[in-house]
Amino acid sequence: MYNIGDLVIYSAHGICEIDDICDKTVSGITRSYYVLHPMDNKHHLTISIPVDNELVAILDLIQKEEAQEILESFKYPGVEWNEKPNLRLHLYSDLLNTGERKEIAKVINTLMRKKIEAELRGKKQNEQDRKLLTNPQNILFKELALSLNTTYEVINEMVIKLIKENS
Repeated sequence: MYNIGDLVIYSAHGICEIDDICDKTVSGITRSYYVLHPMDNKHHLTISIPVDNELVAILDLIQKEEAQEILESFKYPGVEWNEKPNLRLHLYSDLLNTGERKEIAKVINTLMRKKIEAELRGKKQNEQDRKLLTNPQNILFKELALSLNTTYEVINEMVIKLIKENS
């Protein structure tokens, strides 16, 4: 169980802080809920999640050692590239939805490598791949930055450097 003030990862919202744990009655059923807000809280979003809901994935922030391992993984190729955009979207989305940071990093790695390759040829990354990359990259890099006590920008620069040096 989490406590008020804990930082967690919650789905596509990324890093969230738990503001409260309280009882709420919904449809006549009273349960305990985590009340949290995304750290990138531009829209003052508040999220309530039942404490005992096993279908909702709330993840602990990764520890420094795992964050360093994930960063190092960008030296190596990510997941296998699939030339068929719709199949690639399906396969990569499935991996991203696992919540497993190492798998997510592999997908980000592959998509970033393809983006860099396209840019070197004076082209842009295909829109579907760009959309697939953006949110997971933001969430993972912010989490890595928090775990490694640095910034998103530093993590992004480090990853790009690792990819370019090892292509």
